[in-house]
Amino acid sequence: MNINNPLDSLPDMAVFARVVDAGSFSGAARQLGTTPSAVSRQVARLEAVLRVRLLERTTRKLRLTDAGAAAYTRCQAMVSAAREVLALSDTNTATPRGLVRVSMPKAFGRLVVHPMMASFLQQYPEVDVQLVITDRTVDLFEEAIDLAIRITDAPPPGLAGRPLQRIRHLACASPRYLATHGTPRHPQDLAQHSCLSLGEDERDRHWRFQRGADTLSVKVRGRYVANHSEVRLEGALNALGIASLPEFTARASLATGELVTVLEDWEHLTDYSGMAWLLYPPNRFLASKLRVWIDHVVAGLERMPS
Repeated sequence: MNINNPLDSLPDMAVFARVVDAGSFSGAARQLGTTPSAVSRQVARLEAVLRVRLLERTTRKLRLTDAGAAAYTRCQAMVSAAREVLALSDTNTATPRGLVRVSMPKAFGRLVVHPMMASFLQQYPEVDVQLVITDRTVDLFEEAIDLAIRITDAPPPGLAGRPLQRIRHLACASPRYLATHGTPRHPQDLAQHSCLSLGEDERDRHWRFQRGADTLSVKVRGRYVANHSEVRLEGALNALGIASLPEFTARASLATGELVTVLEDWEHLTDYSGMAWLLYPPNRFLASKLRVWIDHVVAGLERMPS
């Protein structure tokens, strides 16, 4: 091998990145369809070219050296760049194809995006979709995710974003509950009501409201707590109390009159309020399969009642 030609080492760099991702030579070999000894030889060859040790090998696991950690970051970027180059192949294809992987919050994914997917799959028969429904913040640089939807004030540093929809939270109750317990006229009145809250930490018991320049927090209580918006919706429909709900969760029940909003002149603030952003790395080539998925979701959101 000509060590003065960096192109000669590209395959070895890709194999090294795969070894680190897999956590072992045998794991990388299984993924690559080769043998552990062949993988080990490629990593050793790269170490010889670089004249540094990249991995500390023990009988139980591999550990990156400092040089190995620096090399891995760059080799991983190289592999990502290669994937982007290959994705260019569908730039001019008439038919988008391939798998689209999108991460999004649970409630938004279940109630907003999921209902649009049947029509998308019918319209684009060669595109598959994987929705990763999680409230965990995924790493778009480290994980096998193409796009992410997050509720945030602005795209995080290092990511490009497209605003999709403003997410409002509402305090809602059934007419039956209000007929029995009365209608709160001020946020402080909620302290005297049974409230259905998220309950994941102490902050969820403190509901925040804003009206003009006035902001306040009210500590609420209730006998039923659930970290799932559809469960809180059903609790409100069954007259168990006043629920804190994303507007899209309550929309259908508000339209039928099964639920009504309270404290309409106050804005209900939560960590789940704000803009829903579609996010992706700024240098990521948006293949046609991703562009048609984005366009489909944006068009679906535009058709939703405000």
